[in-house]
Amino acid sequence: MRFLIIFIFLITNAVAEQLPGIKNIVIHKIPKTYDNVIFLDKNDQKININEYTGNLLILNFWATWCEPCKDEMPSLDKLQANPELDKIEIFPINIGKETLEKVNKFFIDLNIKNFEPYFDPPTTLAKMFTLRGVPTTILINKEGQEFARIIGSIDFEDTNFVNWIKKYN
Repeated sequence: MRFLIIFIFLITNAVAEQLPGIKNIVIHKIPKTYDNVIFLDKNDQKININEYTGNLLILNFWATWCEPCKDEMPSLDKLQANPELDKIEIFPINIGKETLEKVNKFFIDLNIKNFEPYFDPPTTLAKMFTLRGVPTTILINKEGQEFARIIGSIDFEDTNFVNWIKKYN
């Protein structure tokens, strides 16, 4: 029995050391594949993530009324500008069914400069990714598969997170 407890303790600690030290990140043992991940830009043009194969993609689902979204959006904006992450594409996707004017005001108020807002008006992606709330961030590897997700908000400038995500860049 002691051996089992020690073994479980060692395995748990070994796995924990591989994580970036952020409690609300879930790393999938087997990456998930999705078909037809399509959302809209501010001109209602369709964006398909298949067009970005070869890049690390971050799909951040948010809404203007979400306080944790307001807290994390500036750090996500700075992550996009990080020169060490040159193969990263960040798509902040509004799922609040909000107007472009309201979303633009949100970006202006938070001084967001490094990416544009995107939209999922029928919330098809929220269903596809089985989102349980916002913010939720889906991390897509260069092969187009979800390898991790962040449930809730984080500081995207956190050194542990940046060093971890560099491995996938």
